[in-house]
Amino acid sequence: MTTNRRDFIRMGGALAGLTLTPELVSQALAQQERKITHLQVSVQPEPHGIIAAIHNGNQSFVVSQNIFDGLVTFDEELNPVPLLAESWETTDGGRVITFKLRQGATWHDGKPITSADVKYSIELAKKSHPVAAPTYFHLNAIDTPDDHTVILRFAHPSLALWHILYGVRTGILPKHIYEGSDPLTNPINTKPIGSGPFLFKEWVRGSHVTLVRNPNYWDKTKPRVDQVTFRFIADAGARAIAIETGEIHYAPVPSIPLAQVKALRERKDSPLLIDTVGWEANAPIYYFDFNLEKEVFQDVRVRKAFAHAINTKILASNAFFGFATPATGPIPSYQKEFYSPDGEQYPFDPAKAERLLEEAGLKKDANGIRLKIDNLPIPYDDNFVRAAQLIQQMLKRVGVQVEIRNFDVGTYFAKLARERDFDTASAFAAAFADPQVGVFRRFWSKAKATVRGGNTSNYVSAETDRLIEATLIEGDAAKRKQLIRDFQIQVQKDLPSIPLLELQFVRVISPRLEGVNPTPYGSYASVAEIAFKD
Repeated sequence: MTTNRRDFIRMGGALAGLTLTPELVSQALAQQERKITHLQVSVQPEPHGIIAAIHNGNQSFVVSQNIFDGLVTFDEELNPVPLLAESWETTDGGRVITFKLRQGATWHDGKPITSADVKYSIELAKKSHPVAAPTYFHLNAIDTPDDHTVILRFAHPSLALWHILYGVRTGILPKHIYEGSDPLTNPINTKPIGSGPFLFKEWVRGSHVTLVRNPNYWDKTKPRVDQVTFRFIADAGARAIAIETGEIHYAPVPSIPLAQVKALRERKDSPLLIDTVGWEANAPIYYFDFNLEKEVFQDVRVRKAFAHAINTKILASNAFFGFATPATGPIPSYQKEFYSPDGEQYPFDPAKAERLLEEAGLKKDANGIRLKIDNLPIPYDDNFVRAAQLIQQMLKRVGVQVEIRNFDVGTYFAKLARERDFDTASAFAAAFADPQVGVFRRFWSKAKATVRGGNTSNYVSAETDRLIEATLIEGDAAKRKQLIRDFQIQVQKDLPSIPLLELQFVRVISPRLEGVNPTPYGSYASVAEIAFKD
């Protein structure tokens, strides 16, 4: 790019009133010469919020991680890596963890990040976060002897603690902004003040969220782009075209219909990188939840009948185009250390399903219908709607008429949590790297359903609670593993939720990019390390 005389005069007008020293002119020319880098990221659907500490959901996490730093992040072996916490020490047999915070780190409004912010945020997570709360259950005290020291004191050691100290699970919020308000309804949530590598610029509903480079970020090597826009393209065809043509550079969450993903993978001439790296620690599992407040579902024979009526192999191949495998229990096989296939299994057997429904007193009427229910599929993409439609057809064959009710993301979670306005729901949840972090929340009676997740079925079992709570405090790895195995057997026996599929999510990456996070949590990671090769 060259700068001609007209450009220089235009710059001079913009700098009118200033003394045009050679140094100032040089800086102005350098700024004009510099190419502004703008990363375009696909996120679908539009999140109902963009602060991970407050809003649950993959789409929220992807945006939030760029605005907020957590205490730590992870490397490719899931070892903790410093962010706001510069160092830490574990003492008293794992019951006490002392963090030293990074000095010089500031909020986007210029105020320093202190131990008071961390204490406030962890106390909030313990009180209300569906994923983090179980692990913080035995947190007795948080000491802040100075502005840069935080001491967590637990009644028992927790082998899963590090997996919730990540910013997606324990988001660190500015206490001076949130204290004295309801964090869920604070108006700052739509224009957040964070601590991360990007500053919030704008949120145009139905279109995009744009962030710009934080010039005061503590890591002066990041971010490597000047601006990032998270785009919400509702039409699947338009979204796919935008990704294929390079208009969109990165899709960390599922953005292209899986049929098209499969076709792109098989095309040798496609330059796009399509893989499942970055989703390993998420370990998503697709399931069918019952609302156990409904009398008909309090009979376990009905729940088991539904399980026998659903062909999971057909779901995997026809709804998810092979990017899924049948699940055998509440813990996916991704969690190799904890997974057990020993729980009761419910193979596809429509005849057995009909017998169980008959035994439960559900007789067919003149039209062959024995039960009418609704199902709310999670509204993240068309694959889940297609899966719900297949389940609808399968249940119809055994005399169950299903009405599929589709909603936007916010309404969907409100129906499940606040309104309790559903019979069944088909959804997925991240199991994460440890059952204590991602699985227990769905089956523990103390993990109430909220708009951020939790025990949506309202399942209550004294034995399951005992196993979960014993796991939370068990410091011996072998004993803890046995408790988790027993948990799986108990839940499969009670079947408050049918485990259907282990999902394989994909990321789509432009060949122009470098520095895309390769860790097991990479799909959630900040884009601060991404840069354009050209």
